[in-house]
Amino acid sequence: MALETAPKGEAPDDKAAREQKAIRELENRLAAAYAQERTAAEVGGAVRSAHDRFAASKVRDFVPILVERAVRRQLEPAADATAGVDADHAAAPTEKITTGAADPALPGRLRAVATDRRGLFALAGAGVVAAGAAAWAVTRPESGSVQAAAPVAGAPLTGVTGVVGSEKMAFFDDERVAEIFAAHGFDVRVRAAGSREISTSVDLGGQAFAFPSSLPAAEKLKREVGVQTQFTPFYSPMAIATFEPIVKLLDAAGAVKYDGPVPALDFSAYIDMVQRGVQWDELPGNRTYPVEKNILVSTTDVRTSNSAAMYLAVAGYVVNDHAVVRGATAEQHVLPTLQRLFLAQGYTEGSSTGPFEEYLTAGMGATPMTWIYEAQYVAAAVEGRLRPDMVLLYPSPTVVSRHTLVPLTPEGEQIGALLHNDPDLQSLAAEHGFRTGDTARFDEVVTEHDVPVAPDLVDVVDVPAFETLEHLLDGVAGAY
Repeated sequence: MALETAPKGEAPDDKAAREQKAIRELENRLAAAYAQERTAAEVGGAVRSAHDRFAASKVRDFVPILVERAVRRQLEPAADATAGVDADHAAAPTEKITTGAADPALPGRLRAVATDRRGLFALAGAGVVAAGAAAWAVTRPESGSVQAAAPVAGAPLTGVTGVVGSEKMAFFDDERVAEIFAAHGFDVRVRAAGSREISTSVDLGGQAFAFPSSLPAAEKLKREVGVQTQFTPFYSPMAIATFEPIVKLLDAAGAVKYDGPVPALDFSAYIDMVQRGVQWDELPGNRTYPVEKNILVSTTDVRTSNSAAMYLAVAGYVVNDHAVVRGATAEQHVLPTLQRLFLAQGYTEGSSTGPFEEYLTAGMGATPMTWIYEAQYVAAAVEGRLRPDMVLLYPSPTVVSRHTLVPLTPEGEQIGALLHNDPDLQSLAAEHGFRTGDTARFDEVVTEHDVPVAPDLVDVVDVPAFETLEHLLDGVAGAY
């Protein structure tokens, strides 16, 4: 899907001329606005320098907006009083109407969110959200979707901040994503945190949205803050990044299935090897990886990361005689094996980015099997970072991680709606490896880059209820 657009019938040369005219008008307007503090030459140099930074950008329609943002930030460095938000955004804070004090029983990290959310959503309910000079009409059609009117021409962008799972940082850092948000009047800034941390300990005060990588974490946030709305624009099955020699060894040991175009790790056979303490050098005929290490999949830290929680969900299901874990008796039955799966690994990182980067750079010796989101592997293939011996191995059964955005302000709700509904954002999400509602686009990406993935996910298990998952996670964490 091409993102570069132009009015119908407009030639590329005409479009370039239109952009140059907009830049000249911007330079004149900013020179007049800063006449008391800056010379015209200084303003002109700042505009040209900022414009040059977008020379390689494919999407040209929003470049003047982004140039203005960059120049204003450069010319008013002292005015940026709000962390992560441009000075022109901080100059006119969003009006708040407080409809009641925050529940004192809420955790401190959420109390301010709940108070601000009541005021902000009360204002949105009246039909208008005031943020800087940009005016937005918010409507709620019968379908329950959120729609935003086009921003006022020439208005500064509305700064929006959020906390997201680390596996989505590359998507939000993509310049093309920023340009699409800018076209809708938003400057979106995010910081990364482990998805379990987002739902349990991260301070969400001042954030417009939280975007963990699991539905249970999002449901917990919704209950605590009192939000009814959520958006699930992306999803990704969990998978294992490994190497061809490792797959052959596991296949010889009877732990690999070939039910489809992509190999799958028989998780029952894998759990059996873990429970028996089998090491790699004990596998018959092993001459490719004869190391004295237990056969284990490397994960993230179960105390902070959603991907580790998804690993726990699959393992718990298998150990519980292929049934979702429910109740105290089942929890106590599966807990010893779950503790072994994590404690035997030693040190684990807090987010999914670290282990996958080690897989890409350190090779088979350090990480023979790494638990990942399928999206990470696809994105690495798109970027040309995979070696010929690298293999994507699906666990059987697997679990699907549903990346769920919880809006904390009206602006956060509009960002969620854009991520869910905008076709260009959905297309870019597919390029970053995520599956979306646009299944055809995901198929195009994996076909173009020759990434072998499972087209149809059949052997998928449900995640335990949030309370059960928390009990299991705390049981493992307490054993460290």
